[in-house]
Amino acid sequence: MNKKCIGCGAPFQHSFKDKPGYVPENLDNPKYCMRCFRIMHYNDKLPIELQNINNIVLDKVNKDQGIKFFLVDLLNINEETMSTFKQIKGDKILLIGKMDIIPKSIKKPKIIDFLNKEYGITEPIDFVSSKKNYNTGFIYKVLEENNLKKAYVLGYTNSGKSNLINELCHKMDRDIVITTSNIPNTTLDFLDIDIQDKHIIDTPGFILNNTFYDNNEYDLIDRINPKDVMSPLTYQLKEDTRIVIEDRLSIQSNKKNNITIYMSDRVKVNKYFKDKITGQVKEIKVPANSDIVIKGLGFVNVKNESKFKITSNKQDLIEIRNSMFGDNNE
Repeated sequence: MNKKCIGCGAPFQHSFKDKPGYVPENLDNPKYCMRCFRIMHYNDKLPIELQNINNIVLDKVNKDQGIKFFLVDLLNINEETMSTFKQIKGDKILLIGKMDIIPKSIKKPKIIDFLNKEYGITEPIDFVSSKKNYNTGFIYKVLEENNLKKAYVLGYTNSGKSNLINELCHKMDRDIVITTSNIPNTTLDFLDIDIQDKHIIDTPGFILNNTFYDNNEYDLIDRINPKDVMSPLTYQLKEDTRIVIEDRLSIQSNKKNNITIYMSDRVKVNKYFKDKITGQVKEIKVPANSDIVIKGLGFVNVKNESKFKITSNKQDLIEIRNSMFGDNNE
């Protein structure tokens, strides 16, 4: 009998229906807990808050010698996610996920060069896409070529960890499906999966300290995650023009400027004149050809040096960095 749910990793229990791992006592040889069953078959939204999960995951993986694969998508590259990657000890590889959303004009060597220079990433970097089945056997290939037996797959919530492992299992004819959804903390515990003679471990997702959304804003969380190739939006700003994102964050330059927005095409972006939204106002000097990063959402490339007023109903979402794509934004 399985001792853990193969969908989320929670230990099975029969006593509390509203707790992780619940299965009816009369159910023979269960594979999935009731929560996973309802997420998978009824698309139920059943979030569970995991306390101190970032430290718990880091503490466990840093005590083990297995190689670590850290998955992050292009729109969630920021100081916090890269800092977490740097805290992982031992052999590790940075994987850029959801390659299917990146326009073909954006070349992989340029992204690697940017990560090297901007965030000081010196470890190997590669690219994967579960949706397009691109390079999904990479983890197994690395284990095989280096005669390794164990790998941890890490990343922030909605980075695509479980989808990547599911594709790998399918490729290797392993009959197992991990539960996937857009709700935070779908994976609740460390989930061990044997693929031939290799040991792959899915991990609970790291949680950003601050996000553009609340954890119960399921529609917004879904729209923030791109379904198709991004189509960057370019705007010409005047002094009295505001770009308003989802009616909760606005960007305004103190002079004429060109900006390009990189985020999901389903995020609501509007251009207003002399319109206001409520929230904390930050005034930030942004150098020419820099990115305004909005944690948990994406980034905005700024063509010319300006002072920007950024109004948001949430704090500590913004950071400024050099342009990811260089002078020509390609």
